[in-house]
Amino acid sequence: MPRTAFERQLTGLEEDLLVMANLVETAIVRSIDALKNRDVELAHRIIADDVRINERRYAIEENCLELMATQQPLAGDLRTIVAALHITVDLERMADHAEGIAKIALMLADEPPLKPYIDIPRMAEVANRMLMGALEAFKHRDARSAREICTHDDEVDALYDQVYRELLTFMLQDPRTIQRATWLLWVAHNLERIADRVTNICERVVYLVEGHVQELNVSKY
Repeated sequence: MPRTAFERQLTGLEEDLLVMANLVETAIVRSIDALKNRDVELAHRIIADDVRINERRYAIEENCLELMATQQPLAGDLRTIVAALHITVDLERMADHAEGIAKIALMLADEPPLKPYIDIPRMAEVANRMLMGALEAFKHRDARSAREICTHDDEVDALYDQVYRELLTFMLQDPRTIQRATWLLWVAHNLERIADRVTNICERVVYLVEGHVQELNVSKY
């Protein structure tokens, strides 16, 4: 295959990955909206849309494997394809976490509110900001930005700790809150894992640019 045609395929691969990332970002935002607004219809839509995201993952993976098998790419081109393979898996897992939040939103829809949603939306906001930053770093091959983005995972962890302590207090004070508090803990856990997945993407950006795998912002957990 002529070099120009191969480059077009690589560009198309990256564009497909970014389209998938936008769907994931939308799923995360909508899952928190469904939770806050008790929007059952929106929650069901998020769950249904997860199938589309899964399909995109498999299509991108097939494209990556086909390029490796038929073009035998070397050096930077191979790193691009390998990074895309790993990133698409992390994106699909993030969508699963958003789907999990949507399912919890359904379970909480008919329950009396336990508390105002403050820190959980903050977690989602930071995690989504990290995701968008990581994708910009990927587009621009910016390893420095990728490293900086990972430091914001500490914000998400701190908010998770705060949510955990607060919900544990509810459970200790009133056993009737245990089920609702547990579901909200799972929401916070899903958001914490989304931020961890963004860190994985940033590590792939560093690999893409510098040619080595480096573990970034090692979790305290």
